[in-house]
Amino acid sequence: MKTLMLGNEAVARGLYEAGCSFVSSYPGTPSTEITEAAAKYPEIYAEWAPNEKVAMESAFGAALAGHRSFCGMKHVGLNVAADPLFTISYTGVNAGMVIVVADDAGMHSSQNEQDSRHYAKASKIPMLEPADSAEALAFAKLAYDLSEKFDTPVLLKMCTRVSHSQSVVETSDRVEAPAKPYEKNGAKYIMMPGNAKRRHPVVEQRTADLTAWAETAEINRIEDGADHKIGIITGSTSYQYVKEVCGDTYPVLKLGMVWPLPVQKILDFAASVEQVLVVEELDGFLETHCRNLGLDVVGKERFSCIDELSQNLVAEKLGRAPKTGTALDEPIPPRPPVMCAGCPHRGLFYTLKKNKLTVMGDIGCYTLGAVAPLAAMDATICMGASISGLHGFLKSGGDSKNTVAVIGDSTFMHSGMTGLVNVAYNESNATVIILDNSITGMTGHQQNPTTGYNLKGNPATKIDLETLCHATGIRRVRVVDPYNLKECDEAVREELAADEPSVIISRRPCALLKTVKHGKPLFVDQDQCKECGMCMKIGCPAISMIGGKAKIDNTLCTGCGVCRQLCKFDALQLPKED
Repeated sequence: MKTLMLGNEAVARGLYEAGCSFVSSYPGTPSTEITEAAAKYPEIYAEWAPNEKVAMESAFGAALAGHRSFCGMKHVGLNVAADPLFTISYTGVNAGMVIVVADDAGMHSSQNEQDSRHYAKASKIPMLEPADSAEALAFAKLAYDLSEKFDTPVLLKMCTRVSHSQSVVETSDRVEAPAKPYEKNGAKYIMMPGNAKRRHPVVEQRTADLTAWAETAEINRIEDGADHKIGIITGSTSYQYVKEVCGDTYPVLKLGMVWPLPVQKILDFAASVEQVLVVEELDGFLETHCRNLGLDVVGKERFSCIDELSQNLVAEKLGRAPKTGTALDEPIPPRPPVMCAGCPHRGLFYTLKKNKLTVMGDIGCYTLGAVAPLAAMDATICMGASISGLHGFLKSGGDSKNTVAVIGDSTFMHSGMTGLVNVAYNESNATVIILDNSITGMTGHQQNPTTGYNLKGNPATKIDLETLCHATGIRRVRVVDPYNLKECDEAVREELAADEPSVIISRRPCALLKTVKHGKPLFVDQDQCKECGMCMKIGCPAISMIGGKAKIDNTLCTGCGVCRQLCKFDALQLPKED
């Protein structure tokens, strides 16, 4: 059956059709929907793991037990999982194991641009890279065949445009993969130095065998063109842009396997054209391979390593006319990211800004606390870095009476716990604020170990944050309601004044959760409004100033009441009861 599918949905369909039975991932845009879609198939066990390292190790365990497995993550998540990645390259697998990494060129929802193809080369693991949803499905199935044929995990590289765009796929029935018996084999799976030394030559031979496979693989194909003055080597979304711009004008070598790369196929292609252009996003990975083969190619001197490519950018660099569209009569106003109306993080960040604190930030919805008018964040690096960074900051002369760390509940479970252990064990007088909104918010409301539900929505063990913090060695742990500004202010001041480390849990569920019941929208008493602008200091999108007076958008207001606590003139009113 033919149907439209998102690239991520197509990967999940490929897992299903290939007989995958175990999925473990950590949500991260743009990879999240793969695992959510896989969880809808009853034949697949699917879970959210606390972090990407745990997910990859769990998927390895399932493959070791003889069942086809999968784990998915975004590019920065692969950094977290790099430790097991490099070693399971040595051990190989029993049943097939596929790892999706989704890059985010253009940084639509990421703190850096990162080209994950380097991980494939460095870890000596094959990587496939689809260019649309149909290939996403087909490559996911192919990845299992390669995994079992060559005894290796296989990386499947997605990107934002392929993950979140739709194209036609043709589905087929699931083919159950018989479980492979587990047999003890310490020489293969126990990576102590003596065994690892014997496994390294196996890995190198595997790379040579995969290179030979890449020479004739159908996913590395040459599409002929009328004009052989130029030949283009490309893949992924760059291939789509090239074809949209050039059609069949120039020959194209479309690479679906980006590591290991073929040698003779590239040399033969280059010999058939006068000049070779390499069109790829981010780093010159294919270009470097071509240059190592002695080819004089044009690559990053024309196509930048910064940001995404596009049809018009490719057209410009190829000297072709860009596609034109219909211009709007008026420019579209900018729409900077902002915390949602009623966001429980807003009151807490207002408190931090009011007290002029130095704030070590983390990754999540609350990163928006860095945006004006709150502007209450000093640094954001990676998952869990707020607590560890605070510890180092304080140990190096930072003011413990004026500095805090903020971290979300899901991020705390991901990689914040060990930082808190370090605070307790090495005794820095840190004040850590856990922003517990009862969900993994930024990536679209996924469950986590603190919510009491698993990926499929079934009741699960709920980690008690207060007890956990006490167990790490923190004696001072308190819970506040971020809608109560006075309570937040008192808690922050008291914990900063304490002479020992402490944790404040700011607890209020995400305002967008379906289970949250909101109050009625507030309204502005125009006679009482003195045009002071205090209500604007929290940056709520439901509040604006019209003609000098405050105005509340009742389609956005959740009735949280935080703004009322700022108004000294009682201009922000609750609706009268009917």
